[in-house]
Parts: sequence; structure tokens; C-alpha cells
Amino acid sequence: MKFQSSFFVLASLLSVGLATTTADVEADIASITSQTKALDAAIIAFPNTGGSLVNALAIHTDAVNLGSAIDKGTTDVNAVTPKPVSEADGNTILAAVQALEPIIIDTVTQIVNKKPAFQALPIGGIPALVKQDLINLNASTSKFEAALIGSAPSDLIPAATAIKTAVDAALASGIAAYS
Repeated sequence: MKFQSSFFVLASLLSVGLATTTADVEADIASITSQTKALDAAIIAFPNTGGSLVNALAIHTDAVNLGSAIDKGTTDVNAVTPKPVSEADGNTILAAVQALEPIIIDTVTQIVNKKPAFQALPIGGIPALVKQDLINLNASTSKFEAALIGSAPSDLIPAATAIKTAVDAALASGIAAYS
């Protein structure tokens, strides 16, 4: 019996030690921001003419890495308790996402502008890969947005929804451009 109760105490301590906090979510948003900036920079650096397949595939890798960061953020937001998060934490998270919004929109704008450069590559299929990356990022982003809105204090939901609307519109326009 003593072993069993010790096991439950240890399991409880481990679960508390592994609990996700709003600080984890803030770190996830910082990681998403960093990954988005890296993707944006790679797209901007891709030349309008004479680009290479290696650089195009590096952009794909950056998009995959960003998707992974977004998915981790979604997992962490969903694991935060209690919900909604506190007003202070909600405001901090909202401010971080507000700072991320224009970077996302610029990234999508840049990738739309680079479509002719991707089409000009001697090996076909890159525009289809970009479209698939945008579809995947859109799916990951939608889940992340829903998790954030579901965790937000009620008075912050309108601002969060406005960001969601703008980001969703940008991603939809990017997907449409490659369709």
C-alpha cells in the first residue's frame, strides 16, 4: 500500500511539473514569430529571376518548421488551465499575437509576389509545393487561432477574432494565388 501511495504522489508531482503555463504559450508565440520571420526573410531573399531549387526547398523547410511551431503552440494552449487565462496573461498573449499579425501578412504577400520566380524554376512542382505549404499552414493556424480564442478572457475575444479574420484572409488569398 505504501508503494502505491508513493507512486500516486510521484505521478502527481510529475503532472504538475509538466503542466503547461501561459509562459510556455508566450514562448511558443515567440518561436512562431521567429520561424515566421525566418520564412519571410527566405522568401524575400529568393530572387525574382534565377532562383535555385535548393533555395526554394529551403523555403519549404522553413514553412514545415513554422507549421511544427504552430502545432506545438496549439498543443500548449489547449493544455493551459484554468481557462480562460487571466486578464493579464490574456493581454500579454494578445499583444504578442498582434505583433505577429503583420509579419504573417507580409510573409503571405511576399510568397504571392514570388510565384513567377517559383514558376520559372527549371524543375516544376514548386508552385504546387508552395500551395500545399500554405494549405498546411492555414490548417495549423486555424487550430491555433481557435485554441487561443477559446482560452481568452471574454473581453479580449473581439480583438483576437479581428486578428484571426485578417490572418485567415491573407492565407486564403495566398492559397487562391497558387490555385
